[in-house]
Amino acid sequence: MAGMGKRMRPHTLTIPKPLIPVAGKPIVQHLVEDIIKVCHEKVDEIAFVIGDFGKEVEQNLIQIAESQGAKGSIYYQDEPLGTAHAILCAAPSLTGKVVIAFADTLFKTEMIADTANSDGIIWVSKIEDPRMFGVVKLDGSGTITDFVEKPQTFVSDLAIIGIYYIKDGDNLKSELQYLIDNDIRDKGEYQLTNALENMKTKGKKLSASTVEEWLDCGNKDATVYTNQRVLEIKKGAAANHSTAANIKNSVIIEPCYIGAEVKIENSVVGPHVSIGNGTIVNNAIVRNSIIQSNSIVSARCIDNSMIGNFVKLEGQMDEYSIGDYTTEK
Repeated sequence: MAGMGKRMRPHTLTIPKPLIPVAGKPIVQHLVEDIIKVCHEKVDEIAFVIGDFGKEVEQNLIQIAESQGAKGSIYYQDEPLGTAHAILCAAPSLTGKVVIAFADTLFKTEMIADTANSDGIIWVSKIEDPRMFGVVKLDGSGTITDFVEKPQTFVSDLAIIGIYYIKDGDNLKSELQYLIDNDIRDKGEYQLTNALENMKTKGKKLSASTVEEWLDCGNKDATVYTNQRVLEIKKGAAANHSTAANIKNSVIIEPCYIGAEVKIENSVVGPHVSIGNGTIVNNAIVRNSIIQSNSIVSARCIDNSMIGNFVKLEGQMDEYSIGDYTTEK
């Protein structure tokens, strides 16, 4: 998660993209929790590969790991040299059984992956246009026969979503190091798929596991949609409204997330709205949006929006005297 998140600016000017909240939790926390749900075994360590995000962010990440009963570790990728290089930055943690995840993607699946009969599992999603993604080809048993990066002619519609299980982390580490030592690059970067291809060529059995839904957080519209879907998927899992919220003379159309010390007055909120701690909404209509903490939204109608922390978005109430058969825009 060391990238700069340029497609998510201005939101990523002050916070790393994986820590942007969706349905009341940072994206990376949802991802960690969802991966742990589909693991057969206890997760002992969660390693985060980051840029220079500051000590407060690092402490937040350590707390996410510890909330899952795991040790948290921090590693740094100082140059954007590709996925293989990023993973190798966490070399001390690449031992034993390893799950790798890119932190701008979420997923939904009820399936528990069969890790017993494979040397590795790559999670995939069937998509209509695979030309912008890495894809896999399978044989009749579900074993991966080929990795193809951004195919311009159709070879497969099973896109790699960015979550991988590897049974032998030390073996993966040696394959990653081989790419670096021999300067083997694809499109100018060291790619994880090249290391996986080498493992497959040497006889490792790599399988595919299909997810029911793949949610991207790569830009504003995608993140707002992901917020909508996470609220829908998890609406029965736990209470989404803080008991410390103050809601007066307002309508909440579920599903929504409302944080602590939120004040909502004379407003209609929802569906699919997440509001962070300490935010005030009054005389407003808000739907399908994310509003972060300690902001004020007043006398506005907003939709499909992301609003950051400590924002003041204030309009005005207008007075009209309009006769019959009038159109005002």
